[in-house]
Amino acid sequence: MAKDLELLMNFALEQANLASDLGEVPIGAVVIAADGNVIGRGHNDREKSHNPLGHAEVIALTQAAQNIGSWRLDGCTLVVTLEPCTMCAGAIVQSRIARLVFGAFDEKAGAVGSLWDLVRDRRLPHRPEVISGILAQESAQVLGDFFARARQVAP
Repeated sequence: MAKDLELLMNFALEQANLASDLGEVPIGAVVIAADGNVIGRGHNDREKSHNPLGHAEVIALTQAAQNIGSWRLDGCTLVVTLEPCTMCAGAIVQSRIARLVFGAFDEKAGAVGSLWDLVRDRRLPHRPEVISGILAQESAQVLGDFFARARQVAP
């Protein structure tokens, strides 16, 4: 199973690299249907779209829901390069994603174990399975490289 998850994380890393190429914070996400098909893709686009909701997870979840014709993403897996924030963790719970897989932890804003653990809160009606640390080093490297380049360019 670990190799399968690494393959799926590589799809999310492709999305993160697209974001980086566009000058966006390089976070990527994909939604995988129960049959193994990719039904949603997303990368951060807040700068381009001028939209505070332009997080990779929200974009991928929205695309997946549109592709299947339902907001209920039962049986689906969300794979994302960075631990989701509170907004994205809430969207994960609301979309009924069955499994969340993420790469690097986000010590500053993570809501799936770092600062909070929203998706596993027993008070909520839905709690997805969570698998963390898949290609964590590669996921963190994409972010680190992006911010190192940004610091070199900054006045």
